[in-house]
Amino acid sequence: MSNTKNSKAQIRLPIFLALAISAGIWIGATFAEPEKNQNDLRAALYKMQEIMTYINRDYVDSVNTTELVEYGITKMLENLDPHSSYIPARDASLAQSQLDGEFDGIGVEFGIIRDTIYVVAPLTGGPSEALGIQSGDQIINVDGETVAGIGITNRDVFDLLRGPKGSKVIVDIKRKNQPELITYEITRDKIPQYSINASYMINDEIGYIKVTRFAATTYNEFQEAVTDLKNQGMKKLVIDLQGNPGGYMGAAINIADEILGDRDLIVSQEGKVQQYSQKAYAFRPGLFEDGSVIVLVNEGSASASEILAGAIQDNDRGLIVGRRTFGKGLVQMPIDLSDGAELRLTIARYYTPSGRSIQKPYDSNYEAYERDWIERYEHGEFFSADSIKFNDSLKYETKKGRIVYGGGGIMPDYFVPLDTTYSSAYVTRLFNSDSSREFVLDFSNKHKDDFADMSLEEYYRSYEVSDAMLRDLIAIGEKNKVKFDQEDFNQSKDYLKILIKAHLGRQLYDDDAFYMVINDINEVYQQAIKLFDEADRIAMAADLSRMNEE
Repeated sequence: MSNTKNSKAQIRLPIFLALAISAGIWIGATFAEPEKNQNDLRAALYKMQEIMTYINRDYVDSVNTTELVEYGITKMLENLDPHSSYIPARDASLAQSQLDGEFDGIGVEFGIIRDTIYVVAPLTGGPSEALGIQSGDQIINVDGETVAGIGITNRDVFDLLRGPKGSKVIVDIKRKNQPELITYEITRDKIPQYSINASYMINDEIGYIKVTRFAATTYNEFQEAVTDLKNQGMKKLVIDLQGNPGGYMGAAINIADEILGDRDLIVSQEGKVQQYSQKAYAFRPGLFEDGSVIVLVNEGSASASEILAGAIQDNDRGLIVGRRTFGKGLVQMPIDLSDGAELRLTIARYYTPSGRSIQKPYDSNYEAYERDWIERYEHGEFFSADSIKFNDSLKYETKKGRIVYGGGGIMPDYFVPLDTTYSSAYVTRLFNSDSSREFVLDFSNKHKDDFADMSLEEYYRSYEVSDAMLRDLIAIGEKNKVKFDQEDFNQSKDYLKILIKAHLGRQLYDDDAFYMVINDINEVYQQAIKLFDEADRIAMAADLSRMNEE
């Protein structure tokens, strides 16, 4: 689960709490002992310095003091709240790239299948695409070192293939029907990452935008998507935040500003330090202030997703559809540390426009906090809204007097139960084993010419996955030690066909194809597009309210 982050982003501060352990180690004997029983930061630092000195000098075995310190920092932060976190230097750049919207690398989407790196797709505009690297290529050597059959991990691949713009890496590729390895010298470059994975017209009036996270580029991507959809005739908008774990708070605020009316409160935050206590209002003419809006959420929607959903719900600007969101109402600030590590420190609580804190309860039991969604599932919350009980003391009202609750996520205006009718353990094993990805790569490479003249719309409307294709998938699964289960297969056959069609569509076209197909079995999406009469009513009421205020 990613953290909501203050969009003022990367700064260096002498935050002694974060550096308490490491400072104690390096100050050593020059750090004077404070007065006894002095309950302050200096006394705490001295105690840690004392303990680490004894461990380093007298402990029976040799210890890695850096690893010990980092472990101590992690445990210390767990005692604060569930979202303050420490990211070691070796992981900080990778973590940051997920929010920056770009990274330096060779530009491929990859997968590891049977201990070999497969190119799922070269990324558009990247150096690998320019050199002619293809989907299905296997990366065998990197800079002369064998990387196949050695137990390579995703982290290893990132370390090998990412690097500063302008640096070079030599890869040896095995390509189907080519007897010898093909060698490429690739010059790394900036590779964009997109946080809006799909935007398309559902029909002549309804547009759909899928936001997968809130990164540095998300707001610009949203503006481009809305403008494009309006040019296609969009009058109503579905914003899909299902499974969106959050990211930059500023991105969510800016998107809300494009939807809410002038002077509408978007979010407020309160911290111990005065500079972190502030309110954000809509202030600019928005791209989509008039059309009706539906926001899709579920238990995986968190953080910045909840800021956006809460702002739209509390201002009666649109309809929230789905299941109760994660419940994260804390704001983190990223702080660069001197060794390249990063501290993400909780500096404020945020509140929706009605005054709600949607942070779910937490204590020192970090594992229980992380298991909350499992308990929700076992309790039946994913299947019945009646199983959800809210505390009346946390009751609030939207701008037009609708009742909403704080204390644990955003409860949707319209609840949609989770549909598990067609899924099965066998289908899960096929996907977890990467058998489905292997099949899609193989099939798309063999049959790419069959789709050359087929438009995305034609593919979505008419293409069907055949029984013969499923038999080939089953065979790949058995090769990967996924035992065939006839009963599960019969239960999930139609579901499996849609999953394969969605993933094949992504491989042949783009993410729009994936979401167009997969949304046919997305129960939240299917219910939402039937609810625009209610969303229209809310939008009209909001429009009338703004007119009266003016």
